[in-house]
Amino acid sequence: MLYAIIAADVPGSLTARLSARPAHLERLRALQEEGRLVLAGPHPAIDSPDPGPAGFTGSLIVAEFPDLATAERWAGADPYVTAGVYAQVQVKPFKQVFPA
Repeated sequence: MLYAIIAADVPGSLTARLSARPAHLERLRALQEEGRLVLAGPHPAIDSPDPGPAGFTGSLIVAEFPDLATAERWAGADPYVTAGVYAQVQVKPFKQVFPA
């Protein structure tokens, strides 16, 4: 089943985010290589694809996991969590309708 991982950043966490980014992307690439990643990306803090020093307010990942508990464990082990980038992470079941 698909799960949406919705994370909110700690204000002022851009430096920690940039430091933990390589490890974060490595985990996402592994999901992609397994064919389980639907989409992933950050929420810019301003209306721009490159927010510069304004940074980001969080992230969204939609990926396939066997069950909710597995998705929650995966999300809880994210480098952004351990680096203190994310203030909150919510994992919810997701039903993809489009694109079909």
